[in-house]
Amino acid sequence: MRLTVYYENEQSTYPVTYKLKMLIRRAIQETLAYEQYENDAEVSVTLTDGEGIQDLNLRFRGIDAPTDVLSFPLFDFEGETDEPPVDDIQNMLGDIVLNLERTQAQAEEFGHSFEREAAFLTVHSMLHLLGYDHETGEEDEADMRARQRDVMERMGLTVQQPSDKQED
Repeated sequence: MRLTVYYENEQSTYPVTYKLKMLIRRAIQETLAYEQYENDAEVSVTLTDGEGIQDLNLRFRGIDAPTDVLSFPLFDFEGETDEPPVDDIQNMLGDIVLNLERTQAQAEEFGHSFEREAAFLTVHSMLHLLGYDHETGEEDEADMRARQRDVMERMGLTVQQPSDKQED
């Protein structure tokens, strides 16, 4: 599998370093590996602030509030449209929009590093791009939490219980 990650920085509060980009890329790779995704993949990652993500949250979800991460999958994995089945997807999976202000605040709140929180939010968002949704019921929420925990463990980053309850 060949992975291409496109980055766009739309904020000026936090430095977007090579190390941060490689961590995000690794979180994407580990999620794809965990899900046994073998096709080539492209993912767009936008790094933004509270105001930027609030605008997107309002425009696309009708929620006038900032959030930590938004996911915009390009394919319907439920078969409700004419999109190709997941096994036929060759390239772009979708977009991840990561709020670095909220990433920092949640890292402090949950007592871990900014990097660990950024990796967690990326894994969470990647699972959404692959068709998982924790908002469709308790069973789906538990399944997604378990997958997040497993991927983070594969990365050597433990998941503390409070972070399992983070907003989407």
